Amino acid sequence: MSENCNHNCEGCQADCGSRKADFKQPANKYSHIKKVIGVVSGKGGVGKSLVTCLLAAGCAKAGLKVGVLDADITGPSVPKSFGVHSRAMQDGECLLPAVTDGGIKLMSINLLLESESAPVVWRGPVISGVINQFWSDVRWGELDYLFVDMPPGTGDVALTVFQGLPVDGIVIVTTPQDLVQMIVEKAFNMAKMMKVPVLGLVAYCLLRPPLLQLDRDEQELEIALKQRQLMKYGECANCGYPVEADFVLCPNCHTQLKNLCMRCSHALEPSWTVCPYCATPVGAPAPHGTRQRRPSGQARQSRPASQG
Repeated sequence: MSENCNHNCEGCQADCGSRKADFKQPANKYSHIKKVIGVVSGKGGVGKSLVTCLLAAGCAKAGLKVGVLDADITGPSVPKSFGVHSRAMQDGECLLPAVTDGGIKLMSINLLLESESAPVVWRGPVISGVINQFWSDVRWGELDYLFVDMPPGTGDVALTVFQGLPVDGIVIVTTPQDLVQMIVEKAFNMAKMMKVPVLGLVAYCLLRPPLLQLDRDEQELEIALKQRQLMKYGECANCGYPVEADFVLCPNCHTQLKNLCMRCSHALEPSWTVCPYCATPVGAPAPHGTRQRRPSGQARQSRPASQG
């Protein structure tokens, strides 16, 4: 026993001789639950609530009687995941859980609030008391499994669930990232400290759906357009300045890039010996009386004004 022990074992993690053996809250006489499974995660946003709903839906589909206790008081999402928006009722003695179309019983703080978007600004002891009430004051009836969707982390709520509810085991949900590994170890070590078995680890991955044919066509068009844009431009062999395919001179260093056909004035590659446009040999003089076509973009030279 520690020298600073105040004999209040609730919330204490020390293992001493004066520690009380059991803090479990008794269920009411209308609730007969065979197994309680907690679903935990070290960090938020890893798909914990989704895994809880999938586990519950899978067990219900197998013919088992299932309930879900939403212990994430400040961030409840289980009712909306099942499409339940009605408020919970009471019979004067107990709270009555909402029931989904698949027969799954739900209890969440969102079923008791005036508005689903209303914030829950409560301190830890109040939240712990609500979770205990969800266990002892709700008419769960006959259940094979009660899944407890816990908030992320190892705080007051996790301690309340581990100490106050007869948890038979937990499922840890995480994502396959190195950054989350340390947080998962914290949740695992807490379960080990509280002597709660870890039933399994779910590594939740987001898989991209297969591309539709329309998406593939759009990607191919974008790739073809980019290839055409890249083929339109080259670079000067002398200075590396970007030049277009029909440039005759480099606009930067004035290096000759192409030859001009003396007959049709098309730009020709230096290695060509004949113009493919008019079949004139490269270097041959233009036929007499043939007016040489001005290359596109070349400005017309103004004739000097006559004097006098």
